[in-house]
Amino acid sequence: MGIDGIQLKEEGDEVKEKKEDEVIHLRRTIGLLPAISFIIGTVVGSGIFIAPKGVLMNSGSVGLSLVVWALCGVLSTFGALCYAELGTTFTKSGGHYTYLLETLGPLPAFLRLWAEFLFIRPAVASYVSLAFGRYVVDPFFSPCAPPTALIKLVSILGVTFVVAINCWSVTLASRTQITLTFIKMFALVLIIVPGITALARGQTENFQNGFEIDTLTLDKLPLAFYSGLYAYGGWFYLNFVTEEVINPNRNIPRAIIFSMVTVTVCYVLVNVAYYTMMTAEELLVSDAVAVTFANRALHGLASVIPVLVAVSCLGALNGGFFGAPRMLFVGAREGHWPVLFSMIHIRRNTPLPAILLLYPLVVVMVARGEIFQLINFASFSRWLFIAMATMGMLIHRYRFPLHPRPFKVPLTIAVTFTVVCFFIVGLSLYSDPWNTGGSCALTLSGIPVYYLTVHHSHLPTRWRKIFNYCSKQLQILLEVAQQEVQTY
Repeated sequence: MGIDGIQLKEEGDEVKEKKEDEVIHLRRTIGLLPAISFIIGTVVGSGIFIAPKGVLMNSGSVGLSLVVWALCGVLSTFGALCYAELGTTFTKSGGHYTYLLETLGPLPAFLRLWAEFLFIRPAVASYVSLAFGRYVVDPFFSPCAPPTALIKLVSILGVTFVVAINCWSVTLASRTQITLTFIKMFALVLIIVPGITALARGQTENFQNGFEIDTLTLDKLPLAFYSGLYAYGGWFYLNFVTEEVINPNRNIPRAIIFSMVTVTVCYVLVNVAYYTMMTAEELLVSDAVAVTFANRALHGLASVIPVLVAVSCLGALNGGFFGAPRMLFVGAREGHWPVLFSMIHIRRNTPLPAILLLYPLVVVMVARGEIFQLINFASFSRWLFIAMATMGMLIHRYRFPLHPRPFKVPLTIAVTFTVVCFFIVGLSLYSDPWNTGGSCALTLSGIPVYYLTVHHSHLPTRWRKIFNYCSKQLQILLEVAQQEVQTY
């Protein structure tokens, strides 16, 4: 005991004697502007250019679809405010996983980790990358349909590019995100201005009888919200990298509030612009809504829109690959995932193994998946765990009223968001039992895995030795090591 204590003390002294740039750990490099760019750049991806079709299809009318877009923005802002409280209450990275672990316990946290990397993250990344591939390839084959194999190949190349950036440097990934965010905001402005200008001139015929709801059925309404909420998805990614945010108690709430208000206003205006220039029928038959809009409203710049949309998708993909691996990193650090994934590259200071694990999963799903089949499949578990996290926040408030909370969201907002999320999740099981049921089953499949490998390890000794040997060899090959200082 005494010898071990002396050894640990000597190791601690060695770390202290190292220069700051030599110590292996995730550094606080994300200020307010990168934080805002990170949220907006992740939220504004393929969704606003593809999801309008899903929202309109399931809401049944132009007017109701605009209401759905606005309510999705308000609901997402409510959720983002809840996560601002969670992010300043619990200073660890990891987002959903960390909050479930701290408020509801290890099993829900493990199931969130299991679902994230088994299908949620690969499905979301596949959806965005397939949209990227479609918008890159479409202009070269218009008006004919592009080959599906080529779309998937370009999608995989986009994923490879993003993975390479995030493996290489945190700073490079952050700067790339800022650049792509400014480009995608320019794309939104390019759509909003001509649409609102035409509306101001009296072009309102597409809004006549906008609330005819003859085709609306209540079982489809949750799917309309799923499509809208998917387009707003990403407001929680800053919480994945809390340990890398400069002054998180101040910058996380500010970045979240500014970003979500900006995105909500832009999304509603973009949809108004779409409906000003296109009828509901034209929007429903279009596979690339932004391109159809550009052909109507931006004759001289029509060829630029697919490029801007592709860049927008790339930015969302980059944000996802920047944030999501941090959840795996923290899960491995807590003992819920193999320890290899809690390691950092010794020179790049990036969570290399966690990023690389996602890559083959996304590539497989891109090769097999279809773009419109992925939203509902991923959304059920994602929103179930978000609702559980905010419910856990309320429980934590009740159990530990004196716990420091630098930012505290009003109780009404937290309760409203939690109840609505559970309602949407529950109703979606009725609306789309095949996809949501499959998502639920895959999530629950993590329960036996947890009890066999985490709660009480029942793996044979021989398997453990083989696993430890492979982990050691991978650690040497990837040049990774565990953090030498605590960052939370």
